[in-house]
Amino acid sequence: MKNLITECSNPKTLEIDQAPTIDAITLINGEDKLVASAVERALTDIAETIDNIVLRLEKGGRLFYVGTGTSGRLGVLDASEIPPTFGVPNYLIRGIIAGGYDALHSAVEASEDDRNAGKRDLELAGVTGNDAVIGIAASGRTPYTIGAVELAKWLGCFTACITCNPDSEIAKVVDVSIVAEVGPEVIAGSTRMKAGTAQKMILNMISTTVMIKLGYVSGNRMTNLKAKNEKLVERSVRILMQELDLTNRIASELFEAANQDLRVAIVMGKTGTKFDVAASKLLENKGVIKKAVASIEEEA
Repeated sequence: MKNLITECSNPKTLEIDQAPTIDAITLINGEDKLVASAVERALTDIAETIDNIVLRLEKGGRLFYVGTGTSGRLGVLDASEIPPTFGVPNYLIRGIIAGGYDALHSAVEASEDDRNAGKRDLELAGVTGNDAVIGIAASGRTPYTIGAVELAKWLGCFTACITCNPDSEIAKVVDVSIVAEVGPEVIAGSTRMKAGTAQKMILNMISTTVMIKLGYVSGNRMTNLKAKNEKLVERSVRILMQELDLTNRIASELFEAANQDLRVAIVMGKTGTKFDVAASKLLENKGVIKKAVASIEEEA
């Protein structure tokens, strides 16, 4: 552990406990500025990971994130945000964290030392060789996460890791290793800081770009979002106005005619079909608007 970059003492912040508030947060801000550059240096590996995940999901596979502590929580967070944002099923991307639900709001850190538990939890989640699995471990040495990706690799899954230490143990197990070398933390070993920020940025890149590649975005608009509250209803109408060049009134009427399903409304607007036809074609095409529209146009 003492040789890991993420565990080293940061020479810039040795006296942060004596610093005035403004100086302390200036030090933290200065270190945070290093994160984006560290992620940038890993872009080639991130892109390779995304392309492999897309191949798996196009063939009916799923994506699993596995981690412990902060890393596990970030994986669960990213996975939970995808269905409402892109209108995909909850099972498509899943986050698995050591210690289960309790670990999301309480420290259950001892569970991260059990290599077999990582394998068992991934197996219980129903992983198959068709899936993709990303192990998230800032240190790169977490037994729980390594056990999970070992099982995934053995099954034939595409495997990757997100870590902040080069030449780590987990990197030796996976197909693609994403390493964001953010350097020592402001508070030695507190990987909820720069390492966690880097992991969050990378997860955002991966899940968002995977959804784009699968067809769940039009231009830069979230055309597959689920309108579950007033704010999202208003956003959906605005997107509908932009996508189909409609007035607010006509867009609102179309949205209601589509039972407040933005995807259905767009297909109806682009093809002139009724709700039942648009909804059916979307179902046939896994919710991808462009494919549903093309299918209707081919039959016209």
